[in-house]
Amino acid sequence: MIRKGARRGPNFTFEDKLDFLTLRTENGPRLLVVAEQAKIFSHRGGNVTLPCKFYHEHTSTAGSGTHKIRVKWTKLTSDYLKEVDVFVAMGHHRKSYGNYQGRVFLRESSENDASLIITNIILEDYGRYKCEVIEGLEDDTAVVALNLEGVVFPYSPRLGRYNLNFHEAQRACLDQDSVIASFDQLYDAWRSGLDWCNAGWLSDGSVQYPITKPREPCGGKNTVPGVRNYGFWDKDRSRYDVFCFTSNFNGRFYYLIHPTKLTYDEAVQACLKDGAQIAKVGQIFAAWKLLGYDRCDAGWLADGSVRYPISRPRKRCSPNEAAVRFVGFPDKKHKLYGVYCFRAYN
Repeated sequence: MIRKGARRGPNFTFEDKLDFLTLRTENGPRLLVVAEQAKIFSHRGGNVTLPCKFYHEHTSTAGSGTHKIRVKWTKLTSDYLKEVDVFVAMGHHRKSYGNYQGRVFLRESSENDASLIITNIILEDYGRYKCEVIEGLEDDTAVVALNLEGVVFPYSPRLGRYNLNFHEAQRACLDQDSVIASFDQLYDAWRSGLDWCNAGWLSDGSVQYPITKPREPCGGKNTVPGVRNYGFWDKDRSRYDVFCFTSNFNGRFYYLIHPTKLTYDEAVQACLKDGAQIAKVGQIFAAWKLLGYDRCDAGWLADGSVRYPISRPRKRCSPNEAAVRFVGFPDKKHKLYGVYCFRAYN
């Protein structure tokens, strides 16, 4: 099956809602909630405002009814029956939840402004948010999508391909400074040229893979390009690879200049001696994709793999494509390579 994305319910514009409001009866609901932008873009570590305003009938300001206004922000999940609480405000009462605590606030630039400010964005903030405004018996909602600039990369552990159940896949991405990718993120990566023949877990529990160059081992050469969908599998028993997503980092990624090649343990210690840590797979992909990092030297990474990033394809490095080249998982005790380090900024 080839999936090219699907609309997730109606996405009404401000004008659509106003037109709909004129059709309501005099005794019908009169509260209108609108997001002026349906999609907002940011990156890890940034600050963002998710727009949301509420109106009464055709006026541009909040009403002066006796009911208190209650504003509730939730994050929608791939399971549409579940929502994650983010922030609630009613009168002077304010409450944020989970890892949003201390990072979310209402903008309140006017009486009818329910826009949510999210500070110090983390990878897990990516997704769709619902703004709900309640006044007495009336309520209305609007949905805003928060997209993050970043990179999707396929990942399999030292054990080889198809060795991760869903929960292990989630942990594997976290261990490499990333999160398990969503379908939308993988779809965007496919549109940007990602081609990978191994199937991997996505955040909704599905197993899929992106093909830009159809060929026999990958569904057949007579098929059309697309994101191929294996469907939903048992999260505990089924085993596949995983697609991870990462974004900007607050630090310095670099190849350590060292007089000799190193074993894995020597590489770890060399980075520590330089005031850094051995870099993670997500960090080399972020440096390559977002910063254009280019180095033709194979180096150890934290998971025991050896890779090198090429942004300018050339002979003997990566002649045909810009890519993070994968050497493998060499013997940690006997094989000698350079090392990539990461020093976080405080």
